[in-house]
Amino acid sequence: MTFFIILGYVSLAFRIYSFMLIGYILMSWVPAAQNSAIGRMLEKVCEPYLGIFRKFIPPLGMIDISPIVAIFMLNFIERGLVIVIQKIFLMFV
Repeated sequence: MTFFIILGYVSLAFRIYSFMLIGYILMSWVPAAQNSAIGRMLEKVCEPYLGIFRKFIPPLGMIDISPIVAIFMLNFIERGLVIVIQKIFLMFV
């Protein structure tokens, strides 16, 4: 039972961060939204992660595809972490 609770919290944390990334990306279309308190908070939380991908993926003209790759990578990390947690749990059962 505890195993499923842990997996639920891990998945919830990744979903919340994914939605924060999407919100931050959408806020980039509205400059006034970026200057709000929520915009600055999302920038502090999301920009370090997105910055990793922006170093390696150049923008295509005016379009920055690095956030798309970052969200896909976040999903892969979540799946890998769930597998690791499952393996650890099965070692002790």
